[in-house]
Amino acid sequence: MKKKLIASVLCTYMVGTMLAGCSGNASTGTTAADAKANQSEAKTEAPSSVAVQKTSIVTAPTELTFIFADGDEGAKASMNEIVNRFNKTYPDISIKIQPGNGGAYNEFLKTKESVGEFPDVMEMRDTPVYVRADMLEPLPDDIVTLFNSTVPFDGKTYTAPIAGENTQGIIYNKKYFDENGFTEPATYDEFLDLCQKIKEKGDMSPLVIGGQDIWHIGFWFYKAYNDQVLSQDPDFIKHCYEGTKNFSDPSIAASFEELQKIFQYGQDGWVSTPDAQITTFLVSNMSAMMYSGTHMFSQIKAADPNFSVGWFPVPSPDGKTRLVGGGGAGGLAISAEAAKDPNKKAAAEEFIRFFFQPENYKVYCDKLNAIPSTKALPDLNADSVMMEVIEAAGKADDLSVMWNGRIGDNELPPDFRNFMYKTTIEVIQGQRDIPSACEELNKTWQVSMQSFNPVKSSK
Repeated sequence: MKKKLIASVLCTYMVGTMLAGCSGNASTGTTAADAKANQSEAKTEAPSSVAVQKTSIVTAPTELTFIFADGDEGAKASMNEIVNRFNKTYPDISIKIQPGNGGAYNEFLKTKESVGEFPDVMEMRDTPVYVRADMLEPLPDDIVTLFNSTVPFDGKTYTAPIAGENTQGIIYNKKYFDENGFTEPATYDEFLDLCQKIKEKGDMSPLVIGGQDIWHIGFWFYKAYNDQVLSQDPDFIKHCYEGTKNFSDPSIAASFEELQKIFQYGQDGWVSTPDAQITTFLVSNMSAMMYSGTHMFSQIKAADPNFSVGWFPVPSPDGKTRLVGGGGAGGLAISAEAAKDPNKKAAAEEFIRFFFQPENYKVYCDKLNAIPSTKALPDLNADSVMMEVIEAAGKADDLSVMWNGRIGDNELPPDFRNFMYKTTIEVIQGQRDIPSACEELNKTWQVSMQSFNPVKSSK
């Protein structure tokens, strides 16, 4: 019965979802600055990742299927490398990667479940949904204790946090800024003024936006939502469940208005540009800036090793600096079905241990410029721009997880966030006015609450 919950909870809207990716949804309780500060004292020796194990941990040859959100090239490369290392180290265990095909990862995972192909090990995004459906296996204590902290559900931990939450900000062409006398803005108005100056110059778009991938819209949406909604009511979603607030609230309209101001500076055709192409726009002098996470640093370097990268946080209209960071509920997880097989369970748990050995975990963190979530930190190759992000996160007025990464009374219905992003695109493109958008959001919310309401179920 509970396993069937997945279909009823997730099937309402088949639209794209946000990657962590890209986001690296983590479960650490430390800030980026804490992680960097602890690095020198937390390094430990790990077994060689290429030395073949002499003692088997399984009683028969064992194969595991593994799925992760592969829309990001850095994630794809690092995951493949770590899996190859594991397969070489454990010749009696074979991990088979099933490509996530980029894009709508959560929908892809849901589809796999619906056709009986749910993976043995996976990158988990909608953790609460799958926990409630009894589809995930709790992790053993020796894995849980690898991390600074994890997000428990009724006292059990189901995910090994891959990284700290993906801190987003403006990544820009530093050479172009220097040549034109542009400086990093200290206020929100200065940011808009900077965009206008670049637009008037006419040689490139101020911003590149990957609107074809709906999860990319989530980056900008959360920026405005955090500025306008959460700054006034951190429990807005809870209050919507209770019926004391709804999406006709002026703060939601203000979020759309903020996004309209910003998106006028995107490149022509932004809605059909995939996230995978935004690096090309930046390094090819087609756009001056992008708003994304630190995972983009490695992609930019791979595209043009000589490209001069700058970074700054976008100030909020009220003068505060609000950044994505800290811990979340996503990470590597093991399916409950796979755990029924003792060999698969042992192999899956060993893979997670292996993944987070410092010399293996370093591959992932360096590729994606991720903030490590483990107590024993890898020796990172963090460059100066990454240090700027770490410093900014440490000084931020507010450090929070994305709105769709929250659990408990502020947890979103799984289908609702995508409808919000779709509606956001329609508003920005002028296909829908703000009042009608808010009305449609209210209708969709009421439908979503029929299958999911954590506030009601907790009473």
